[in-house]
Amino acid sequence: MDQLKTIAVIGSTGSVGEQALDVIQSMPEKFKAIALAAGSNNQRLEEQIKQFQPKVICLANGLPTTTNIEKSMYQPLEEIVVRDDVDVVLAASSGLDGLPAILAALQAGKKVAVANKEALVVGGPVVRQALESGIRYGAELRPVDSDHCGFWQCLWGESIDAVDQLILTASGGAFRNLSITELDNVTPIEALKHPTWQMGPKVTIDSATLFNKGLEALEARWLFDLPLEKIDILQHRESVIHSMVTFIDGSVKAQLGVPDMRLPIQIALSYPDRLPIQPAPKLDLAKYESLNFAKVESAKFPALEITLEAGRREDTTAAALSGADEAAVAHFLNRQCRFTDIAKLLHKAMQQHKPQKNPDLEALLIAEKWGRNFVTEMLKNGERI
Repeated sequence: MDQLKTIAVIGSTGSVGEQALDVIQSMPEKFKAIALAAGSNNQRLEEQIKQFQPKVICLANGLPTTTNIEKSMYQPLEEIVVRDDVDVVLAASSGLDGLPAILAALQAGKKVAVANKEALVVGGPVVRQALESGIRYGAELRPVDSDHCGFWQCLWGESIDAVDQLILTASGGAFRNLSITELDNVTPIEALKHPTWQMGPKVTIDSATLFNKGLEALEARWLFDLPLEKIDILQHRESVIHSMVTFIDGSVKAQLGVPDMRLPIQIALSYPDRLPIQPAPKLDLAKYESLNFAKVESAKFPALEITLEAGRREDTTAAALSGADEAAVAHFLNRQCRFTDIAKLLHKAMQQHKPQKNPDLEALLIAEKWGRNFVTEMLKNGERI
């Protein structure tokens, strides 16, 4: 890879965005961050602008306040991602604010490295359509999530028609050792202690309920254009094997590594090349006495099956559930409902939602908002869960 790759980092002040900039900074001869976009962290964006000297910036809540930054640098996000001088768009923002930009980038033929779950869970159908419309111009969808990056690597050089099954692995989250009855009384502080990964509060709670793993199954469905029936989930405490692919002849490929997002980020930026730089600690299998696998206890993690059922319907139900979970987790963190109420609220939302088949972007966004409002109003009115 001799040519310098120019990167637009959407969500540059978030966890994945910061790690992406670490990767970019470590190889200035390979990568250049020419565009930075953030949500509301004005101060951190200003610091990044001074450090990386991008050509253009975007801040969701307006222009940075410092007088040292020229207003001419500001450009709307959907214009940034289609610029001729942007080679790769790294979509690392949270929520749905970046979804229109992802669609615009794919339709324009850009390489999009996506680390945004909501974009594929809520907007999966329209993201897939945008990808297919932009393929003739060179569009690619590159997964940054460790599990999906693992699938992607296992599939290099393989035909998707030769895939029998994709297997996701789940650590089990903070409460993997608790009984069903003990889950009723867990606190937000306890739920935020993930045994393996360092993540934001929302993702950490979703990992504890395994809702997150359901979302990852839905992501895989849209990323690799495979039905959910071909995607399975195993509990794997050590989080060494991130994903596995079983082929129609019985062969199995697995991708292994330490839990660190910087390697998937580097792979997504450098593809199709591998670089002789190790951004994460090297995996030392000798220090592990064993690797353990088990079936997920569905009774203990009901949010997982609820999410998978929503995905199987392939309508607006998954979008509604994404919004419902957003609200349920926020209320749990504020101690306004119990941990076990999260799955119950998701089930109620799925029962009450009126789905729309073959949805466009507007319908998906409406469904996501409906889910958030449904849970909020239910708890506000004190309805029985």
